[in-house]
Amino acid sequence: MILSLIFFVVGIVLVIYGADWLTKGASALARRFKMSELMIGLTIVALGTSLPELVISVGAALKGSSGIALGNVIGSNIFNGLLILGVAALITPVHFNARMLTRELPFNLLASVVLLLVSGTMLAGGAEGEQITRNGGLLLFCFLAVFIRYTFSIAADDADDVQNENVSIVRILLYIAAGLAALIFGGNIFVDGATDIARLAGMSEAVIGITIVSVGSSLPELAVSVSAARKGNVGIALGNVLGSNILNVFFILGCSATIKPISLDGFSPVDYYVLLASSLLVYIVARFGGKNVITRIEGFVLVAAFIAYMTYLILSA
Repeated sequence: MILSLIFFVVGIVLVIYGADWLTKGASALARRFKMSELMIGLTIVALGTSLPELVISVGAALKGSSGIALGNVIGSNIFNGLLILGVAALITPVHFNARMLTRELPFNLLASVVLLLVSGTMLAGGAEGEQITRNGGLLLFCFLAVFIRYTFSIAADDADDVQNENVSIVRILLYIAAGLAALIFGGNIFVDGATDIARLAGMSEAVIGITIVSVGSSLPELAVSVSAARKGNVGIALGNVLGSNILNVFFILGCSATIKPISLDGFSPVDYYVLLASSLLVYIVARFGGKNVITRIEGFVLVAAFIAYMTYLILSA
């Protein structure tokens, strides 16, 4: 048990630092190619902060721990949409421009709907033995291709939003190399530790994936978005959250299911519906809350909703 806890803690620390280093290097490299703030948030920063989920979910899928692989994605997206955006709004009201309301936010909602669809008949009655098949994983990749095409189509529109960054190529490459090494090694021992703890504590892999693993792997998104909100970099803060959620479903879950079909045992329709509700709630408060903004009061509502769901999971475990 002690060794499992050490693996768990050391793994998540390495994953968080690895994501930070890789994001710094990738962001600096992207700015050299004159990518906009929103573009960087939706792609480079979102992918960088989603790498912990990628490493953990793919590693779990390879080791047959489907509950951790899928729970990590579901829990991370709920964490991102409710807690991270809620905390950012508590710090300073989060403003959405018109394009975000008509493009990025609907894309975020679409990701939750598609996940519901690829999960199949399980949603009707929670039947055991259901899977997200390899075909489902390939379908998620198709939606990923659409998202990538979209993000590059907006790059030219945001050309005026670019800030140059003078970082040496050597430093950029060191950040990227160190980040990748920390992510790969840390993610591997993190999965081992989390799986052992779940089994020793009598918790299902689904529950520990949605709670402990997802919260731990989402810390990079929390750190980046809160820091960006404090500095007034709304494009990076919003792009990070929305881009991470979209990539978690289309890319990370697509990779995991394509490598090995993901069992839905241990999950209930409630988990999926909370994910869908969280995406819908973010859209509603941004679109109809008043002047395209998530206020501090609405941020409090998002945080309260996250706490309520976590409480439900712990009490029903």
